[in-house]
Amino acid sequence: MSERAAATYYVPTGGHPAQTELTTDRAVFTEAYAVLPRDTMRDIVTSRLPFWEQTRCWILARPLSGFAETFAQYVVEVAPGGGSERPEPDPAAEAVLFVVAGSVRVSVDGTTHELEPGGYAYLPPGADWTLHNSGEGNTTFHWIRKAYARVDGIEPPSAFVINESNVVPDEMPGTQGRWSTQRFVDPVDMRHDMHVNIVNFEPGGVIPFPETHVMEHGLYVLEGKAVYLLNKDWVEVQAGDFMWLRAFCPQACYAGGPGRFRYLLYKDVNRHVPLSPAPNVPR
Repeated sequence: MSERAAATYYVPTGGHPAQTELTTDRAVFTEAYAVLPRDTMRDIVTSRLPFWEQTRCWILARPLSGFAETFAQYVVEVAPGGGSERPEPDPAAEAVLFVVAGSVRVSVDGTTHELEPGGYAYLPPGADWTLHNSGEGNTTFHWIRKAYARVDGIEPPSAFVINESNVVPDEMPGTQGRWSTQRFVDPVDMRHDMHVNIVNFEPGGVIPFPETHVMEHGLYVLEGKAVYLLNKDWVEVQAGDFMWLRAFCPQACYAGGPGRFRYLLYKDVNRHVPLSPAPNVPR
């Protein structure tokens, strides 16, 4: 593989469209997938969170009965001095944070870390953590949350912090580096029930068959553009777009260039399929 290019990340800034803009856009929600283009991430659709100061977020995914059910994904923007001493209300939740702009100070079980763009933190269920904007400008990060699926005899993972620049891409076989994945945890580590990775395509790289599998996906495009197969539809996507795929939705990709195409990918892994509904979940 050629020398790695410097990472760049799309950062939403909100705003509000002018009355003269067209309403027609690429946003779509189907039974198999959803696409939230970057232009849907405006001020008017942000959310505020309890016990977070000077913070707003775009909630891109949440569990929906009959659709993707395992995870939630936020893009969080924190102003200088903002953050939270009580960020996570659910003691069963695990999380991944991925910083795309600014800097944050994350304290996990008494240890403090400074995360710059490309910074990645895994937070296990029950972790005692806080987060504050330690810079002079806004900071933006992805926050992916999942209820951890405990297994008798397997301990939950430990917290860790790393930067993607220190994670060597694994090249997919036979692609000469045109398709690779930066894996932040060992795929065979059964402690982990979700993976949040970065998938990379050089111009001309493809997923050459329609992947059809049990894992749900959240895909946030960090850089570049491509055409993506979602169920039966080829959809053009670009940096800042979010795709949400339910289980068994066929998918493939063609990265036409001119630059790299990269996305942050969530998927649920390493667990048996539940054979009965979870308690207290309406069906």
